[in-house]
Amino acid sequence: MARTEIVALILAGGQGSRLGVLTKYLAKPAVPFGSRYRIVDFTLSNCSNSGIETVGVLTQYQPLALNTYIGNGHPWDLDRNKGGTYILPPYQKTGHSDWYKGTANAIYQNIEFIEDWDPRYVLILSGDHIYKMDYAKMLETHIRQKADATIAVLEVPWSETSRFGIMNTDKQGRITTFEEKPKQAKSNLASMGVYIFNWPVLRAELSCDEEDKDSDHDFGKDIIPKMLQVGMNLQAYRFSGYWKDVGTISSLWEANMDILDRPHDINLRDRDWRIYSRNPVKPSHFIADSAEVSNSAMTDGCNIFGTVDHSVLFNSVTIEKGAVVRDSVLMPGVTVASGAVLNKCIVSFATVIGQDVRAGADITGRCQYTNEHLLSGGITVFERGLKIRDKAVIPGNSMVTYNEPDEIIETRFRV
Repeated sequence: MARTEIVALILAGGQGSRLGVLTKYLAKPAVPFGSRYRIVDFTLSNCSNSGIETVGVLTQYQPLALNTYIGNGHPWDLDRNKGGTYILPPYQKTGHSDWYKGTANAIYQNIEFIEDWDPRYVLILSGDHIYKMDYAKMLETHIRQKADATIAVLEVPWSETSRFGIMNTDKQGRITTFEEKPKQAKSNLASMGVYIFNWPVLRAELSCDEEDKDSDHDFGKDIIPKMLQVGMNLQAYRFSGYWKDVGTISSLWEANMDILDRPHDINLRDRDWRIYSRNPVKPSHFIADSAEVSNSAMTDGCNIFGTVDHSVLFNSVTIEKGAVVRDSVLMPGVTVASGAVLNKCIVSFATVIGQDVRAGADITGRCQYTNEHLLSGGITVFERGLKIRDKAVIPGNSMVTYNEPDEIIETRFRV
């Protein structure tokens, strides 16, 4: 096989536990976003738009839905005769079988896949970020700087530096030190989890890391600090566009609202850098005479008879006459019955909100399903496949699951 310039590997096996019930049956990269996408669409589309033809997707937690969604990569123009998209789950090897133990170990377990393509460079990506980035420009910088590794960084507010891995650099952009979530940061350049490595260098580092019994087998905690310790040339590549880590309920809700409030920042209508997705074939959406819709995004199969304001609706959502939906995200197949009012809610697949239900940020109080550990700002989240009983009242910061009492849940569907 002819040598490949670059191979991309997308780390898409994370559970996303901070998303609560939204990732009970889905890996985080498969969570719906922005009315017609999944989170992983952004990374896959970036690869396609950057001219990267060989992409491995490393899956682990709840892989079926993600594997089915990605398929052979056709929607992203990644079903190539040379290259293509490959799903890479953990698999049994001679003598033992291992789950991926960390980001570095996940790549290590797929060394044979990488070697088959004999690449000069390997691009490591996360499958759970919302952003548009030309990886080809990053590769050009990596080659020009004669780097052993290049790490994409983003300037973040100084008040938020304790949430990120921070890169300290010299005036030429060479990384001097790396700090994981520092209390007192010396820089505000946060790692985006986007890395380019020279493959021979990375292969050697992965092998050494695998033999280290004290290692967490993680790029941020182990690989990068060890490369810095021995004086390798690690360069920072500055990124200045929209980027969002949607690892929490609040960040997922905020990113969906950004589509409505900051459309030019994320720009999903950019014909020169399309974000592709796999969507079911549905009839066009319908907005009745009785409907009132303002500043919202929706896609095929929606039927709107009530009021929708500043909300994001996925395919096959129905809003009945007299229902009101504000500042909310409704995933595929959701129904909001007449008289119901949702304010700042995220409703998962095929859940039915009963008549005259009141839920969300304008409902105060606490109850047994209030979850302030995962929720803030009055957001209320509903698990998939529920039928919420008519006239139920559900306060903000609640996460409604299959385990709720009968006065809340009327029926539980299998979705």
